[in-house]
Amino acid sequence: MRKTYRKPHQFKKRKSFLRKRFFWLGVLILIFIVSLGYFLFLSDFFQIEKVVVVGEKKVSKEEIKVFIPLKNIFLINSQSIKKNILNKFPQIAELEIKRGLPDSLNIVVIERTAVANWCSKNKCFLLDNQGIIFEEVLSENRLIKIGREQETDFSLDEEDKSSSSPFAIAQVGQEVIERETLAKILELSSKLKSGLEPAINKFIVSSEDKLVVVMVEGWEIYFNLQKDINWQITKLKAVLDEKI
Repeated sequence: MRKTYRKPHQFKKRKSFLRKRFFWLGVLILIFIVSLGYFLFLSDFFQIEKVVVVGEKKVSKEEIKVFIPLKNIFLINSQSIKKNILNKFPQIAELEIKRGLPDSLNIVVIERTAVANWCSKNKCFLLDNQGIIFEEVLSENRLIKIGREQETDFSLDEEDKSSSSPFAIAQVGQEVIERETLAKILELSSKLKSGLEPAINKFIVSSEDKLVVVMVEGWEIYFNLQKDINWQITKLKAVLDEKI
C-alpha cells in the first residue's frame, strides 16, 4: 500500500493591534481632542479677565459686573446672566452679551426711556412706550400723568406679589397699560396741548373704551378710545369755542 502524506497546516501569525495604523491614528485623535478640550475649557488662556459695559446710565457698571462669573469664557451661560440682570434692574429694557476672545466679555445695555408717569395712590412711576413701569418718580418732571379709575398698590419686591392688599398690585418691571392704549393717550396729549389753553392734570383710563382727561381747573373731558380721536378733538374745540 502506498502511504499518503498530508502537508502540515500552516498558521499565519496575527499582527499585534499595537502595530495597526488605525489604532495609533485613533490614539492621536483622542490625544488631540483631550488636549484641545483642556486648552479651551480648563486653561487660563480663556479665563475672563475683562468685562466691558456700555450704554448704561441709571444702572452702574459695577452693579452689572456683579452678575458676571469670572470663569472660562466658553462655560458662562449668557442667557441665564441676561435673565438675572433684567429681573434685577427693571430700568434695563434689553441686554446683549458678546464674547470677545480670548478673555473679554462685552455687554451692551439698552435702558428704558420714560414717556409718561403712571400714578396711583399718591405715588408715581416712570412708564416707557411699552407700557412698563420701571422706576419711582422722586422729583417733579414734565411728563404727563396716567392712571386707572381703580387705583393699585405698587410693589418693588417680587415677594410682595402675594400681598393680601384689597387693591391689585402693580409690580415694577411689568406692563400696566396696553401699548395701543398708551399710544393713543400720548397722541391725544400732544394734540390737546397744542389746541387747548387749560393745562391737563391727569389721564384716567376708566375702561377699555373710556378715557377721562382731568384738567388742572377741575373739569373733565371724556374720550372714547375706540373711536376716531381727531374727530372727537374737533368736536371738543367747537364746543369750547361756543362756550367762550
